[in-house]
Amino acid sequence: MLKLRKQKKTIDVEAFIADSYKSLQLVTEEHRKTWQLGQEKAWAVDESKGKISFSFANGAIASAPAQVVGTFQVQAKTFTWGWQHPNVLPQLQRHALRVREFGMQFGADELITQHIPCTERRAWEYTALAMLLAEANGAYCLQTQPDTFVFMTFGEIDLKRPT
Repeated sequence: MLKLRKQKKTIDVEAFIADSYKSLQLVTEEHRKTWQLGQEKAWAVDESKGKISFSFANGAIASAPAQVVGTFQVQAKTFTWGWQHPNVLPQLQRHALRVREFGMQFGADELITQHIPCTERRAWEYTALAMLLAEANGAYCLQTQPDTFVFMTFGEIDLKRPT
């Protein structure tokens, strides 16, 4: 009798993360061209609604569903994943959880360890990975305290231009 074994799929996680980062760079450039991401005069996050909005000097407002990937502490050079983060509402943890599932599937410890040493560049790479895995539309980083940055993904942009 022939027995079939389920083969475990393997990938180069680091290469996948690098490709994710390249994808993030491309979509960010498109957002800069189409609705001026990076030129916003203000941003706001409504955690209860899971929305991020960007206000521009010309009166335009761009908003989108948002998820928290994690937080980066500048001085400590650490990253805390959004899944099970004490300051992140459960409904905002979905994209971070996708990364955790991916990490569990492919044995990537840094993707399944809640609090890890990290550079800002690596925090962007993690966010890019979350964006790709969750099929999000883009990513953003906001400074919430002098030493703390929140890395987020966002979905479909709703752009309201002044009339």
